Amino acid sequence: ALGIIEDAEAKGLLKPGQTVVEASSGNTGIALAMVCAAKGYPFVFQGSGMVYKAKELAAKHGWFYTLQFENEANPAYHASTTGPEILSDFAGKRLDYWVTGWGTGGTYTGASKVLKQARPDLKIVLSEPANASLVSSGQPTPEDEKTSHPSWEPHPIQGWTPDFIPKVLQAGVDAKYMDEILPVSGAEGIEISKKLAQHEGIFTGISGGATAAAALKVCEKAPKGSVVLCMIPDTGERYLSTPLFADIAAEMNEEEQEISLSTPFGHVEPAE
Repeated sequence: ALGIIEDAEAKGLLKPGQTVVEASSGNTGIALAMVCAAKGYPFVFQGSGMVYKAKELAAKHGWFYTLQFENEANPAYHASTTGPEILSDFAGKRLDYWVTGWGTGGTYTGASKVLKQARPDLKIVLSEPANASLVSSGQPTPEDEKTSHPSWEPHPIQGWTPDFIPKVLQAGVDAKYMDEILPVSGAEGIEISKKLAQHEGIFTGISGGATAAAALKVCEKAPKGSVVLCMIPDTGERYLSTPLFADIAAEMNEEEQEISLSTPFGHVEPAE
C-alpha cells in the first residue's frame, strides 16, 4: 500500500487531498486506510469482488484508483523489501523452498524475481484454493471483466484468489518463477491455522494457515534436511467473525464453567 501511494505521488498521479479508492477484502484495504489517514487522503474501501465498482467510482468522481491487481508498483515494492529481507535473513544459510499463496500476486511476483536471481536453485511453490485453482487450470481470465474465471468458486481463504487472474500475478506466472503449484482446501487452511495457534503460538488467519498447509505438503516429500520457508501474511484477529472460529462458542462450556466455579471469587449468583 505504501509503495503504491508513494509511487503515485512521485509520478504526480495522486494530488494532495484527492480521494483514493480500492477494492479489497482485507490486508491491502486496511493498509491503504492507514497510509491514507497518515498522509491526509480520504479513502473509500470497496469490498472484495467490487473491482468494477471501484473503477466506476474513480471515473465518476475523479478519485485515484490504486489498481492493486495491475499496478507495477505493487510487485516492485516486494522486490525491494520482502525479497531482500528473505535473502538477508538466510544469508550464509540453507534455503531450499519458498512457499506462498496469492491474492494480487504482488508478493509472489516481486519477491520471486529477486529470490530467483540470487538463488536460482531455490524452489518456489505457489499455492491456491483447491476449488478455485485458476493458475493450475491454464485458462485465461475472460476479457469481460464482469465475468468470473471459469475455474473460480467461492472459498473461505480470504485474501487469496479473487475471481480472476490479476495482471500482477500473470507477470510472475509468465516469467516462470514458480517450480510447483499446490492446491489447498479451505478446510485445510482452517485446520492448520488453529494448529499454529494451539501448538506454535502463531495467531494467523485462514490464508496463513493455508500457506502453512502447503508448506507441510512440501515437507512431506522434500529431501531430508530441506529448509522450507512459507509466508504467513496476517493476524488471526481479523478473522474472529469468520468460519475460522465458528466452532468456538461465545459462552463458556461445561468444563470452563467448572474451572471458574472451582474458586469462590467472581461468581454472579443467578437472580431468583
